Amino acid sequence: MRHRVAGQKLNRSMGHRKALLRNLVTELLRHERIRTTRAKAKFVRGEAERVITLAKRGLQNPDRFLHMRRMVSARVYDEDVARKVFQELAPRYMDRPGGYTRIRRLGEFRRGDGAEMVIIELVE
Repeated sequence: MRHRVAGQKLNRSMGHRKALLRNLVTELLRHERIRTTRAKAKFVRGEAERVITLAKRGLQNPDRFLHMRRMVSARVYDEDVARKVFQELAPRYMDRPGGYTRIRRLGEFRRGDGAEMVIIELVE
C-alpha cells in the first residue's frame, strides 16, 4: 500500500532525482515552458510552484526577503534564474493564490519507451 507516501522515485537514486528536479525547475523558470514526460512534469510542478511562492513571501515581507532569497537559490541552480523569479515572476503572480503552472498533453509518445510527452508551462 502507498498510503501517505509522497513523491515519486522515477527509477533514479536520491542524488540523481534531486539533481533532475533542480534542473527541471531551473529550466522551467528560465524558459517558462519545457517539453518533458508526463511523470517528470507532475514531479516538477509542486517544486516550481513552491519556488514562486517563496519569492512572493519574500516580496510581501521585507524582513524575510534575504531568507526567502536563499531558500530560492537553494532550489535553483542559476543565480540569474533566481533573480528572474524575484524581479519578474513573483510580481506577476502576486494576486494569484496558486496554480502557476499548466500541464498540456501533446498526444504523442516518445519512440524509445512510449512515455507520454507533455508541455509544462507557467500560466500568464
